[in-house]
Amino acid sequence: MDKKIKQIMELIREQDIKMVDFKMVDINGQYRHVTIPAKNFSEEVMKNGIGFDASNYGYAVVEKSDMVFIPDPDTAMVDPFSDIPTLTMTGNAMIIDYPENRPLPQYPRNIVLAAEQYMKDLGVADTMLILPEFEFYLFDNVTWNIGPDAIVATTDAVQAHYNSGVEGTGNIVPKQKNYHIAKPFDVSYEARSEMCMLMEEAGIKINYHHPEVGASGQFEIEPMLGKMSEMADATMLIKYIIHNTARKYGKSATFMPKPVMGEAGSGMHVHMLLMKDGEPVFSDDNGYAHLSREAHYFMGGLLKHISSLCAITNPSTNSFKRLVPGFEAPVTVGYATSNRSAVIRIPAYAKEPSLRRFELRNPDATCNPYLCYAAILMAGLDGIKNKIDPHENGWGPYDVNLFHLSDEEKAKLSHLPTSLDQALDALESDYEYLTAGGVFPESLIKNFIATKREECRALNAIPHPAEFDKYYNL
Repeated sequence: MDKKIKQIMELIREQDIKMVDFKMVDINGQYRHVTIPAKNFSEEVMKNGIGFDASNYGYAVVEKSDMVFIPDPDTAMVDPFSDIPTLTMTGNAMIIDYPENRPLPQYPRNIVLAAEQYMKDLGVADTMLILPEFEFYLFDNVTWNIGPDAIVATTDAVQAHYNSGVEGTGNIVPKQKNYHIAKPFDVSYEARSEMCMLMEEAGIKINYHHPEVGASGQFEIEPMLGKMSEMADATMLIKYIIHNTARKYGKSATFMPKPVMGEAGSGMHVHMLLMKDGEPVFSDDNGYAHLSREAHYFMGGLLKHISSLCAITNPSTNSFKRLVPGFEAPVTVGYATSNRSAVIRIPAYAKEPSLRRFELRNPDATCNPYLCYAAILMAGLDGIKNKIDPHENGWGPYDVNLFHLSDEEKAKLSHLPTSLDQALDALESDYEYLTAGGVFPESLIKNFIATKREECRALNAIPHPAEFDKYYNL
């Protein structure tokens, strides 16, 4: 018996596990799961997997072979949110072929692994480290209704400024003044601390958590740098922990980029750096912001493909309600040091050569993290392959606050797409960098575009409450 499988069997006995849960990922980046009684778990299950229909997960599978989900023993953990003792793990989707199974190319976890292998084959680096920042809102109550008689959504956070006239504790946070606010105003401190403790127990190292700007209940949890493929798994687990812990505390968590009008939006800024043979690829004491030519070329690739990337990194119509001026959200195609108005920011505090990096500020957590991180890597590698210099292309560095430029100067800048439809247009005409090395199947990209087009069409057909304010009495 395989050593890792043997260890899982021992864990099941020691913890008196009753159920074994297999978590899979659909095209939107949401967990699906299948559970079996622990008494049915065996080495054969780990090796032969669990059969499933990939088309029901949103993948336009062109292969006729049966699909199986093969669990990854390295991801096994006791689920802290199951009252019945449950062991859970994720893994990869495979196509049943003989004599050996092969990875299902459309499955997101396989795409991340393929992107990492492509990076190694190019000889650019052997490891990509990333650090996503998780911004989210915690509401005490949320409702919505979309029907012929009502089109409405409501949110409520007890400490929000709009509750100042409601009888309560008086612990009200002024609008846009929640950043790092302390108790008694920080009413979800214990919930977030428990979230972080559960993440640490799951093997995810955490830097910190804190209140964010939005006074209607916005917060942030930041993990430490991790290997891209492992951080994709961790991203799914972090969201799972946040959602379920919020529920335990009688709250609801959302990663919607713009759930509250007039408050700060929630992004998922992604810090990144490359390593080769244990040495940093992005560090150079003589380069701008102490970054190497490879780092600049990587940024150049991201900026060249940023419009098409947005379809994958910001794949909701709500995403583009966050990407507007005035809320520290990036809207300009460019790079700079310590400048939050450019889509790429180089943090000045990352002084150690092994930590020199930059962050892409447009992504948000409505993305499928596997597709998002793999697409970011592929765009950057395209920049290195083709020596795309961001300065020579006029993308910076912008070491001024871009929001404060004159209208004439602003007119010279390039901007991110302003809608998901625009981002999909860009992806439709610019996706070859994703299919390089066979990493992203063209069939997946086309299916993704078609799925999102239908999503946009359906949402655009729904009357908006604000339209009543504008047009009802005309």
